[in-house]
Amino acid sequence: MLSPPRHHFISGLPRSGSTLLAALLRQNPAISAGISSPLGPLFHATRNAMGAWSEVSSLLTDAHRERILRGLFDSYYADQRDKRLIVDTNRAWCARLSAIKRLFPDAKVICCVRSVAWIMDSIERLTREHPFTESKLFNNDSERATVFTRVEALAQHDRFVGFAWAALKEAVYGEHADSLLLVDFDLLTSAPGKVMDLVYDFLGEPRFQHDFSDIVFDEPIFDQQLGLPGLHKVRPRVTPIRRTTVLPPDLFERLDAMSFWRDLKSSRVHLIAPTPTTTQS
Repeated sequence: MLSPPRHHFISGLPRSGSTLLAALLRQNPAISAGISSPLGPLFHATRNAMGAWSEVSSLLTDAHRERILRGLFDSYYADQRDKRLIVDTNRAWCARLSAIKRLFPDAKVICCVRSVAWIMDSIERLTREHPFTESKLFNNDSERATVFTRVEALAQHDRFVGFAWAALKEAVYGEHADSLLLVDFDLLTSAPGKVMDLVYDFLGEPRFQHDFSDIVFDEPIFDQQLGLPGLHKVRPRVTPIRRTTVLPPDLFERLDAMSFWRDLKSSRVHLIAPTPTTTQS
């Protein structure tokens, strides 16, 4: 009889390599991995349905709630029982570490990070590449108006970049920080072999020989629904691309200063990052 798969997670910042990391991990036949699964929003909605404002909350114990939430994972991944590892991706997991560690005490979270300035640059480039498509990332014409309003909207604490950044910082300085591994995007794209070896070491798994020159991964339907084609498309070959930013200099500098993991203090988090340089990919 097969042992049940172990659960780990991918989280962190958007446009920072989480899709690439999942695409690489799924090359390993022992691992199930992909882009953001429905489990993040399902987990949140189920917790809310069992909250104190529900009329049935008094009929539920913590044991009930734990079994129900664990059942989401068991049901969703029921067809992956042949895998040794389940790696679920969602930016919200950094904000749900207490629940994750209760459900899966041995779970670890790989958090992809990248300069916030280059994240915004990447999103802005995609937005400009599709000038006739209005993305769901922005709520109205005022938010879509200029690069400044677009960045400001995305950086809010309940939005695409801002929420992920806040959740990551909470996790990095929280009580479960030693279960986190921060993986820098630039190092992942410039030295993928070394990074993947360290990822396997962190997970306590045997290393695997990956193919970094023939990666197949794209989710065009998912991205089309967001109104931002190419958001989860992975290049076939892992390699850094040097370029200049499309952001105004003052905006770039302000956003770049938000990369708090470059000078970690009072945190037990694990970090894979290069020596700081002046160029970005």
